[in-house]
Amino acid sequence: MNRVLLPEGWPRPKGYSNGIEATGRTVFVAGQIGWTPAGLFVETGFAGQFRQALENTLAVLAEAGAGPEDIVRMTWYVVDKSEYLAALRDIGAAWRELIGLHYPAMAVVEVKGLIEDAARVEIETTAVVPA
Repeated sequence: MNRVLLPEGWPRPKGYSNGIEATGRTVFVAGQIGWTPAGLFVETGFAGQFRQALENTLAVLAEAGAGPEDIVRMTWYVVDKSEYLAALRDIGAAWRELIGLHYPAMAVVEVKGLIEDAARVEIETTAVVPA
């Protein structure tokens, strides 16, 4: 079972957790981008690619018998901070639909570019499945 870590006196963060304590089988998901399983970018905008990257992440987790509730850590790499900020409403909607009200420890990092030139976001994930 995972436990959210919130030091006494700290405000509850919005949309993520400061830390997660977890025990179980660890699953590492490589960076997932916003292309389809066939390697095609159907969506060119940030929000659409974000949704597809989450769907790709969940598909890999499912192969390990894990679900969104098992995610303990994510790092999002975005190529444009302003594009990310402009898409927050759609990001939140996709998150609630696909992940629910589960908020792992997360970081968002703006990068110069990703290996796939058309990619707007890449998401790396760690999950811990209860034993």
